[in-house]
Amino acid sequence: MTIPFFDGHNDTLLKLLEAEGDRTALFVEGLPKADIDLPRAKAAGMAGGFFAMFPPPLKVKLDAVVAAPNYSEGVLPPELAVADAQQSTFGMSAILLRLERVGALAVCRTAAEVRAANGRGALAAVMHIEGAEAIDTDFNALEVLYAAGLRSIGLVWSRANAFATGVPFRFPSDAETGPGLSEAGKALVRECNARGIMIDLSHINAAGFRDVAAVSDKPLVATHSNVHAICASSRNLVDWQLKAIAESRGIVGVNYATGFLRPDGQWRADTEMEVIVRHVDALLEALGEDGVALGSDFDGAMLPAPMKDVTGVPKLLQALLDKGYGEALVSKIAYGNWLSMIERAIG
Repeated sequence: MTIPFFDGHNDTLLKLLEAEGDRTALFVEGLPKADIDLPRAKAAGMAGGFFAMFPPPLKVKLDAVVAAPNYSEGVLPPELAVADAQQSTFGMSAILLRLERVGALAVCRTAAEVRAANGRGALAAVMHIEGAEAIDTDFNALEVLYAAGLRSIGLVWSRANAFATGVPFRFPSDAETGPGLSEAGKALVRECNARGIMIDLSHINAAGFRDVAAVSDKPLVATHSNVHAICASSRNLVDWQLKAIAESRGIVGVNYATGFLRPDGQWRADTEMEVIVRHVDALLEALGEDGVALGSDFDGAMLPAPMKDVTGVPKLLQALLDKGYGEALVSKIAYGNWLSMIERAIG
Protein backbone atom coordinates (compact mmCIF):
# COMPACT_ATOMS: atom_id res chain seq x y z
CA MET A 1 0.00 0.00 0.00
CA THR A 2 1.40 3.40 -1.01
CA ILE A 3 0.20 6.34 1.11
CA PRO A 4 0.54 9.68 -0.72
CA PHE A 5 2.56 12.28 1.18
CA PHE A 6 3.15 16.01 1.08
CA ASP A 7 6.52 17.25 2.31
CA GLY A 8 6.93 20.41 4.39
CA HIS A 9 10.46 21.33 3.34
CA ASN A 10 13.09 20.38 0.79
CA ASP A 11 16.16 22.14 -0.63
CA THR A 12 16.11 20.41 -4.01
CA LEU A 13 16.02 23.69 -5.95
CA LEU A 14 19.37 24.65 -4.42
CA LYS A 15 20.76 21.24 -5.38
CA LEU A 16 19.59 21.88 -8.95
CA LEU A 17 20.97 25.45 -8.94
CA GLU A 18 24.40 24.07 -8.03
CA ALA A 19 24.22 21.25 -10.61
CA GLU A 20 25.90 21.40 -14.00
CA GLY A 21 23.98 20.75 -17.18
CA ASP A 22 20.30 20.93 -18.11
CA ARG A 23 18.66 21.28 -14.69
CA THR A 24 15.13 20.51 -15.85
CA ALA A 25 16.34 17.35 -17.57
CA LEU A 26 18.28 16.33 -14.46
CA PHE A 27 15.15 16.59 -12.31
CA VAL A 28 12.94 14.82 -14.85
CA GLU A 29 15.37 12.03 -15.74
CA GLY A 30 17.10 11.54 -12.40
CA LEU A 31 19.64 13.37 -10.22
CA PRO A 32 21.42 10.66 -8.19
CA LYS A 33 23.26 13.13 -5.94
CA ALA A 34 19.96 14.68 -4.81
CA ASP A 35 17.38 13.31 -2.37
CA ILE A 36 14.47 14.15 -4.68
CA ASP A 37 13.99 13.88 -8.43
CA LEU A 38 10.84 13.18 -10.39
CA PRO A 39 11.26 9.41 -10.93
CA ARG A 40 11.95 8.72 -7.24
CA ALA A 41 9.27 11.15 -6.04
CA LYS A 42 6.63 9.35 -8.12
CA ALA A 43 7.88 5.93 -7.08
CA ALA A 44 7.66 6.89 -3.40
CA GLY A 45 4.15 8.35 -3.60
CA MET A 46 5.17 11.99 -3.13
CA ALA A 47 2.14 14.15 -3.92
CA GLY A 48 4.00 17.44 -3.50
CA GLY A 49 5.68 19.74 -1.06
CA PHE A 50 7.06 23.12 -0.16
CA PHE A 51 10.04 23.67 -2.48
CA ALA A 52 12.40 25.98 -0.63
CA MET A 53 14.61 28.66 -2.09
CA PHE A 54 17.51 29.01 0.34
CA PRO A 55 20.13 31.66 -0.52
CA PRO A 56 23.33 29.83 0.39
CA PRO A 57 26.17 31.22 2.50
CA LEU A 58 28.75 32.78 0.20
CA LYS A 59 31.69 32.91 2.62
CA VAL A 60 31.08 30.06 5.05
CA LYS A 61 29.86 26.65 3.92
CA LEU A 62 27.03 25.16 5.98
CA ASP A 63 28.83 21.81 6.19
CA ALA A 64 31.74 23.54 7.89
CA VAL A 65 29.41 25.29 10.32
CA VAL A 66 27.81 22.06 11.49
CA ALA A 67 31.04 20.07 11.60
CA ALA A 68 33.07 22.74 13.41
CA PRO A 69 34.79 21.69 16.65
CA ASN A 70 33.00 24.55 18.42
CA TYR A 71 29.56 23.33 17.23
CA SER A 72 28.39 23.87 20.83
CA GLU A 73 29.28 27.56 20.50
CA GLY A 74 27.13 28.15 17.43
CA VAL A 75 29.27 29.50 14.60
CA LEU A 76 27.20 31.17 11.86
CA PRO A 77 27.78 32.60 8.41
CA PRO A 78 27.72 36.39 8.07
CA GLU A 79 24.63 38.26 6.96
CA LEU A 80 23.91 38.04 3.25
CA ALA A 81 23.53 41.10 1.02
CA VAL A 82 20.13 41.54 -0.63
CA ALA A 83 21.63 41.55 -4.12
CA ASP A 84 23.49 38.27 -3.52
CA ALA A 85 20.38 36.67 -2.04
CA GLN A 86 18.25 37.83 -4.95
CA GLN A 87 20.65 36.34 -7.47
CA SER A 88 20.30 32.83 -6.06
CA THR A 89 16.62 33.15 -5.09
CA PHE A 90 15.57 34.33 -8.54
CA GLY A 91 17.70 31.56 -10.04
CA MET A 92 15.89 28.92 -8.00
CA SER A 93 12.46 30.39 -8.73
CA ALA A 94 13.31 30.30 -12.45
CA ILE A 95 14.23 26.61 -12.16
CA LEU A 96 10.88 25.87 -10.50
CA LEU A 97 8.95 27.75 -13.19
CA ARG A 98 10.88 25.95 -15.93
CA LEU A 99 10.06 22.61 -14.31
CA GLU A 100 6.41 23.58 -14.48
CA ARG A 101 6.74 24.60 -18.11
CA VAL A 102 8.08 21.17 -19.12
CA GLY A 103 5.32 19.42 -17.16
CA ALA A 104 7.50 18.04 -14.36
CA LEU A 105 5.34 19.60 -11.65
CA ALA A 106 2.65 22.20 -11.00
CA VAL A 107 3.35 25.40 -9.05
CA CYS A 108 0.34 25.67 -6.75
CA ARG A 109 -0.98 28.81 -5.10
CA THR A 110 -3.97 27.39 -3.21
CA ALA A 111 -5.09 24.14 -1.63
CA ALA A 112 -7.56 23.70 -4.49
CA GLU A 113 -4.70 23.87 -6.97
CA VAL A 114 -2.77 21.24 -4.98
CA ARG A 115 -5.77 18.92 -5.07
CA ALA A 116 -6.29 19.55 -8.78
CA ALA A 117 -2.65 18.82 -9.55
CA ASN A 118 -2.76 15.61 -7.55
CA GLY A 119 -6.01 14.65 -9.23
CA ARG A 120 -4.28 14.67 -12.61
CA GLY A 121 -1.22 12.89 -11.25
CA ALA A 122 1.07 15.93 -11.12
CA LEU A 123 3.59 16.74 -8.41
CA ALA A 124 2.31 19.82 -6.55
CA ALA A 125 4.96 22.40 -5.61
CA VAL A 126 4.36 25.34 -3.26
CA MET A 127 7.05 28.00 -3.69
CA HIS A 128 8.75 28.78 -0.38
CA ILE A 129 11.59 31.05 0.75
CA GLU A 130 13.89 29.88 3.55
CA GLY A 131 15.40 33.11 4.84
CA ALA A 132 13.96 36.40 3.56
CA GLU A 133 17.29 37.97 2.60
CA ALA A 134 16.08 38.41 -0.99
CA ILE A 135 13.11 40.53 0.18
CA ASP A 136 13.92 44.24 0.32
CA THR A 137 12.26 46.36 3.00
CA ASP A 138 10.17 48.14 0.35
CA PHE A 139 8.74 44.70 -0.56
CA ASN A 140 9.39 45.16 -4.28
CA ALA A 141 10.87 41.67 -4.55
CA LEU A 142 7.93 40.29 -2.55
CA GLU A 143 5.58 41.71 -5.19
CA VAL A 144 7.48 39.98 -7.99
CA LEU A 145 7.91 36.66 -6.19
CA TYR A 146 4.26 36.60 -5.13
CA ALA A 147 3.24 37.01 -8.77
CA ALA A 148 5.57 34.10 -9.62
CA GLY A 149 3.82 31.90 -7.06
CA LEU A 150 5.50 32.48 -3.69
CA ARG A 151 3.11 31.39 -0.94
CA SER A 152 5.34 30.60 2.05
CA ILE A 153 8.21 32.42 3.76
CA GLY A 154 10.58 31.42 6.52
CA LEU A 155 11.48 34.90 7.75
CA VAL A 156 14.97 33.83 8.66
CA TRP A 157 17.50 31.05 8.28
CA SER A 158 20.09 30.57 11.02
CA ARG A 159 21.59 34.04 10.61
CA ALA A 160 20.25 37.57 11.08
CA ASN A 161 18.66 39.62 8.31
CA ALA A 162 16.64 42.84 8.02
CA PHE A 163 13.54 41.17 9.45
CA ALA A 164 14.52 38.67 12.14
CA THR A 165 17.30 36.72 13.85
CA GLY A 166 17.84 32.99 13.50
CA VAL A 167 19.14 30.42 15.93
CA PRO A 168 22.70 29.07 15.61
CA PHE A 169 23.31 25.39 15.03
CA ARG A 170 24.10 24.73 18.67
CA PHE A 171 23.78 21.69 20.92
CA PRO A 172 22.82 21.60 23.69
CA SER A 173 20.99 24.91 23.59
CA ASP A 174 17.63 26.54 23.03
CA ALA A 175 16.41 29.45 20.93
CA GLU A 176 16.65 32.11 23.65
CA THR A 177 19.23 34.21 21.86
CA GLY A 178 19.16 37.57 20.09
CA PRO A 179 16.48 40.21 19.46
CA GLY A 180 12.97 39.77 18.12
CA LEU A 181 11.49 41.00 14.86
CA SER A 182 12.51 44.38 13.53
CA GLU A 183 9.76 46.82 12.59
CA ALA A 184 10.31 45.71 8.99
CA GLY A 185 9.86 42.13 10.15
CA LYS A 186 6.54 42.91 11.79
CA ALA A 187 5.44 44.72 8.63
CA LEU A 188 6.43 41.69 6.56
CA VAL A 189 4.34 39.40 8.76
CA ARG A 190 1.31 41.66 8.34
CA GLU A 191 1.88 41.84 4.57
CA CYS A 192 2.10 38.06 4.35
CA ASN A 193 -1.09 37.65 6.40
CA ALA A 194 -2.91 40.02 4.07
CA ARG A 195 -1.72 38.28 0.91
CA GLY A 196 -2.10 34.68 2.06
CA ILE A 197 1.60 33.85 2.40
CA MET A 198 2.30 31.31 5.12
CA ILE A 199 4.90 32.24 7.76
CA ASP A 200 7.36 29.48 8.69
CA LEU A 201 8.91 29.62 12.18
CA SER A 202 11.63 27.01 11.70
CA HIS A 203 15.07 28.60 12.31
CA ILE A 204 13.71 31.71 14.09
CA ASN A 205 14.87 32.59 17.60
CA ALA A 206 12.58 32.64 20.65
CA ALA A 207 12.03 36.42 20.67
CA GLY A 208 11.11 36.37 16.99
CA PHE A 209 8.75 33.45 17.56
CA ARG A 210 6.96 35.41 20.28
CA ASP A 211 6.70 38.47 18.02
CA VAL A 212 5.22 36.47 15.14
CA ALA A 213 2.70 34.93 17.53
CA ALA A 214 1.73 38.44 18.71
CA VAL A 215 1.54 40.05 15.25
CA SER A 216 0.17 37.27 13.05
CA ASP A 217 -3.51 36.35 12.85
CA LYS A 218 -2.74 33.00 11.16
CA PRO A 219 -1.89 29.58 12.63
CA LEU A 220 1.72 29.17 13.79
CA VAL A 221 3.73 26.84 11.56
CA ALA A 222 7.17 25.24 11.81
CA THR A 223 7.70 23.39 8.55
CA HIS A 224 10.76 21.35 9.59
CA SER A 225 11.44 21.25 13.32
CA ASN A 226 11.54 18.64 16.07
CA VAL A 227 11.05 18.26 19.82
CA HIS A 228 13.63 19.86 22.13
CA ALA A 229 12.78 17.49 24.99
CA ILE A 230 14.15 14.61 22.87
CA CYS A 231 17.00 16.42 21.10
CA ALA A 232 18.17 19.61 22.84
CA SER A 233 19.19 21.41 19.65
CA SER A 234 18.60 25.16 19.40
CA ARG A 235 16.65 24.36 16.21
CA ASN A 236 14.03 22.33 18.06
CA LEU A 237 10.83 23.43 19.77
CA VAL A 238 10.50 23.71 23.55
CA ASP A 239 7.27 23.14 25.47
CA TRP A 240 6.01 26.75 25.43
CA GLN A 241 6.49 26.94 21.65
CA LEU A 242 4.61 23.71 21.09
CA LYS A 243 1.82 24.98 23.34
CA ALA A 244 1.60 28.23 21.35
CA ILE A 245 1.44 26.30 18.07
CA ALA A 246 -1.28 24.03 19.46
CA GLU A 247 -3.34 26.98 20.74
CA SER A 248 -3.19 28.61 17.29
CA ARG A 249 -4.26 25.33 15.62
CA GLY A 250 -0.90 25.31 13.90
CA ILE A 251 1.35 22.54 12.63
CA VAL A 252 4.87 21.14 12.83
CA GLY A 253 6.56 19.09 10.11
CA VAL A 254 8.94 16.52 11.59
CA ASN A 255 12.52 17.01 10.36
CA TYR A 256 14.65 14.01 9.30
CA ALA A 257 18.02 15.75 9.91
CA THR A 258 20.00 13.50 12.24
CA GLY A 259 21.41 16.36 14.31
CA PHE A 260 17.88 17.50 15.17
CA LEU A 261 16.68 13.94 15.89
CA ARG A 262 19.28 12.22 18.04
CA PRO A 263 19.32 12.70 21.83
CA ASP A 264 23.10 13.23 21.56
CA GLY A 265 22.71 15.89 18.86
CA GLN A 266 25.26 14.24 16.57
CA TRP A 267 25.22 14.37 12.78
CA ARG A 268 25.49 10.65 12.07
CA ALA A 269 23.89 8.57 9.34
CA ASP A 270 23.75 5.51 11.61
CA THR A 271 20.50 6.79 13.09
CA GLU A 272 17.45 4.55 13.24
CA MET A 273 14.02 5.36 11.79
CA GLU A 274 12.61 4.78 15.27
CA VAL A 275 14.08 8.12 16.40
CA ILE A 276 11.84 9.93 13.90
CA VAL A 277 8.88 7.95 15.24
CA ARG A 278 9.73 9.13 18.77
CA HIS A 279 9.48 12.75 17.64
CA VAL A 280 6.17 12.05 15.89
CA ASP A 281 4.86 10.52 19.13
CA ALA A 282 5.86 13.60 21.13
CA LEU A 283 4.44 16.00 18.55
CA LEU A 284 1.14 14.14 18.55
CA GLU A 285 0.99 14.40 22.33
CA ALA A 286 1.68 18.15 22.22
CA LEU A 287 -0.31 19.14 19.13
CA GLY A 288 -2.96 16.49 18.55
CA GLU A 289 -3.74 14.58 15.38
CA ASP A 290 -4.31 17.72 13.27
CA GLY A 291 -1.00 19.36 14.17
CA VAL A 292 1.64 16.90 12.94
CA ALA A 293 3.00 16.53 9.41
CA LEU A 294 6.18 15.70 7.50
CA GLY A 295 8.99 18.23 6.97
CA SER A 296 11.91 16.21 5.69
CA ASP A 297 14.72 18.72 5.00
CA PHE A 298 15.59 16.60 1.96
CA ASP A 299 18.65 17.90 0.10
CA GLY A 300 19.50 20.12 3.05
CA ALA A 301 20.69 17.75 5.77
CA MET A 302 22.27 14.44 6.71
CA LEU A 303 19.51 11.82 6.84
CA PRO A 304 19.26 8.54 8.75
CA ALA A 305 20.65 5.75 6.58
CA PRO A 306 17.30 3.86 6.56
CA MET A 307 15.64 6.98 5.10
CA LYS A 308 18.36 7.52 2.44
CA ASP A 309 16.23 9.79 0.21
CA VAL A 310 12.61 10.39 -0.78
CA THR A 311 12.14 6.67 -1.43
CA GLY A 312 12.54 6.09 2.32
CA VAL A 313 9.36 7.93 3.27
CA PRO A 314 7.14 4.85 2.76
CA LYS A 315 9.37 3.07 5.31
CA LEU A 316 8.64 5.82 7.83
CA LEU A 317 4.90 5.65 7.14
CA GLN A 318 5.03 1.87 7.53
CA ALA A 319 6.88 2.31 10.84
CA LEU A 320 4.01 4.52 12.03
CA LEU A 321 1.50 1.87 10.97
CA ASP A 322 3.55 -0.79 12.74
CA LYS A 323 3.56 1.42 15.84
CA GLY A 324 -0.22 1.08 15.91
CA TYR A 325 -1.25 4.33 14.27
CA GLY A 326 -4.34 3.73 12.17
CA GLU A 327 -4.25 4.27 8.43
CA ALA A 328 -6.49 7.34 8.76
CA LEU A 329 -4.06 9.02 11.18
CA VAL A 330 -1.01 8.14 9.08
CA SER A 331 -2.74 9.59 6.02
CA LYS A 332 -3.41 12.83 7.90
CA ILE A 333 0.22 13.09 9.00
CA ALA A 334 1.43 12.23 5.51
CA TYR A 335 -0.90 14.44 3.47
CA GLY A 336 -4.14 15.70 4.93
CA ASN A 337 -2.78 17.99 7.63
CA TRP A 338 -0.62 19.98 5.22
CA LEU A 339 -3.55 20.39 2.83
CA SER A 340 -5.72 21.65 5.68
CA MET A 341 -3.02 24.13 6.72
CA ILE A 342 -2.50 25.40 3.19
CA GLU A 343 -6.23 26.02 3.00
CA ARG A 344 -6.27 27.95 6.29
CA ALA A 345 -3.00 29.87 5.95
CA ILE A 346 -2.79 30.45 2.20
CA GLY A 347 -6.21 29.90 0.68
